[in-house]
Amino acid sequence: MSSAGASAGASEGASEGQRLFVGGSWVEPDGGHYEVVDPATESVVGWAPQASRDQVHAAAAAAREAFGPWSRTPAAERAAILARTADHIRRHLVPYAELAQAESGATTGTARAMQVGVGAARFRRYARVEPVEEPIAPQINEAGPFGRAAVMGALAVRQPVGVVTCVTSYNNPWANPAGKIAPALAMGNTVVVKPAPQDPLSVYRMAEALEAAGVPPGVVNVVSGSGADVGEAAVDAPDVDMVSFTGSTAVGQRIAEVCGRGMKRQLMELGGKGAAVVFDDADVGSAVAGIATTFSFYSGQICTAPTRVIAQRGVYDRLVTQLAAYAGRLPVGDPREPGTVVGPVISAAHRDRVESYVELGRKEGARVVAGGERPPYDRGFFVAPTLLADCTPDMRVVREEIFGPVVVVLPFDDEDEAVTLANDSDYGLIDYVWSGDVARAFRVARCLRAGGVGVNTVGRNMEAPFGGFKKSGVGRDVGSYALHAYSETQAIVWPG
Repeated sequence: MSSAGASAGASEGASEGQRLFVGGSWVEPDGGHYEVVDPATESVVGWAPQASRDQVHAAAAAAREAFGPWSRTPAAERAAILARTADHIRRHLVPYAELAQAESGATTGTARAMQVGVGAARFRRYARVEPVEEPIAPQINEAGPFGRAAVMGALAVRQPVGVVTCVTSYNNPWANPAGKIAPALAMGNTVVVKPAPQDPLSVYRMAEALEAAGVPPGVVNVVSGSGADVGEAAVDAPDVDMVSFTGSTAVGQRIAEVCGRGMKRQLMELGGKGAAVVFDDADVGSAVAGIATTFSFYSGQICTAPTRVIAQRGVYDRLVTQLAAYAGRLPVGDPREPGTVVGPVISAAHRDRVESYVELGRKEGARVVAGGERPPYDRGFFVAPTLLADCTPDMRVVREEIFGPVVVVLPFDDEDEAVTLANDSDYGLIDYVWSGDVARAFRVARCLRAGGVGVNTVGRNMEAPFGGFKKSGVGRDVGSYALHAYSETQAIVWPG
């Protein structure tokens, strides 16, 4: 099918209900369709397809059939398809961002820059061909199989894993899937993508972009559904060799059990409860601005957010006062309005969950110094930026991931206590340290049990390894580390 014909077929399907993308064809779903709802207006954005278990397994079989030819395609040709995909996405940035905004509730700037823009950038990043072979220094083997010394040469070669199931999160329907699909394809893998049920339509637009760029049939497949059965089928399909998952720790643990039984490779980016350690000598303005991204960025629905503030007593009151003032100034409302900073959370159920945590914090003895009440809108799943102070380490609001615009604050006295409090968590994705003493900040950073640590910043280097300690995940990706994650290392040895 030509790219023009494929896009037309997808668009026709989208007018009545989106079709699945399996084996290079747009396929009617066996289970019909379900509503995708705009979290800001509660209106219907579109109709997403409900795949059957058989259709999910058919997608994995199509990926298996396509794997051999795709893995043997020269890396430069694969890279060219990724580059054309990036170009296609950039040409359609505005309509793609409008759809992402309608599905996820992101503000306009976030939808354009951090969702679609980052998605395109990730395809462009992995269009850069990198070496897959690493020579190893020759070694004298003094006890060779023939009883005499021999000089042995060796080469470490990266080979694709095979068929990769990519299960993606709802908070970013572009950057998250692109961060899995692009490096997996670059390494010669084929993929079955199972998008989050809340905002899957954007991922089908990504499939259109890949198809328009010339990706062969079966190399990319997209299947969706409103329940857990589709994800389960995408994980347990016998043709799947690896699962890359972004989501909650609880779901990640269930996926890991299935992968363990089948010896399937895993890449898991799970929950977070990021500690933000603020010392007395910190630049308080910088710390406040960084911590407050929890309120504004995806309305707190991000696992890397600095949601657990650990402040030294000398700066504690000032930090709480400034964070409360900052939260109170943030405009909450329709993400399409230019002045909006905080949009809705993804669903009514999730809004209720976040609000239940705020109420739990009150009952546990936390002091609500900002927010805590539902914004006065007739429609939309809005949560006010909320700050809970005077917390203690045993509170559930301190220990559990809330995944909303809620920040908790607790005090500490000295450096050792700060490290102890920060590490007293089931999670370990990204922590943060603010201090005017850079040597101390780096010393503390090395003591934190987290996959990443920001020193006087919440910014990220997108070539640095990304992943978590403890229950925050398994493996590392981003930059070159993603190429490693979606590959196996093969040793080739010969007599020198």
